[in-house]
Amino acid sequence: MAKNRVEKITENLVLPIVEKEKIELVDIEYKKEGPNWYLRIYIDKPNGITLDDCQKVSEQLSDKLDKEDPIKENYFLEISSPGLDRPLKKESDFTRFKGEMVEVKLYETLNGSKTIEGELLGLENNNIKVNVDSVGLMEIPRDKVALTKLTIKI
Repeated sequence: MAKNRVEKITENLVLPIVEKEKIELVDIEYKKEGPNWYLRIYIDKPNGITLDDCQKVSEQLSDKLDKEDPIKENYFLEISSPGLDRPLKKESDFTRFKGEMVEVKLYETLNGSKTIEGELLGLENNNIKVNVDSVGLMEIPRDKVALTKLTIKI
């Protein structure tokens, strides 16, 4: 079964659940690791996710997945927080986390590097704006970006 199809079906099933629980859907992953398939749902809310939140979403989604049975392979369902280094995917993420430190991984080298770290200034005209200590303002086209995630300041 196509990875994107499973993720889209799962998104349609989980959105009403997270909306009802007042939880944000951050990301969905359906991937094979070794011999096993994993369906991972990443959720968040302003004060952080609890084990109870994960359990509520897991139980409700599991019931829907069992009823609909859209995935033929055996798989493990995992519900969790996106972690401190959460990926930024939606436009609202780039507004919400403005001023935070980010790591931007690129498909190809830019200014001699495939990874750029700096302070997120936002998203404008489909360009990610980052203030990089050694360079200053960089505007990176989103179509050149493989991943943007929060980075932990040490």
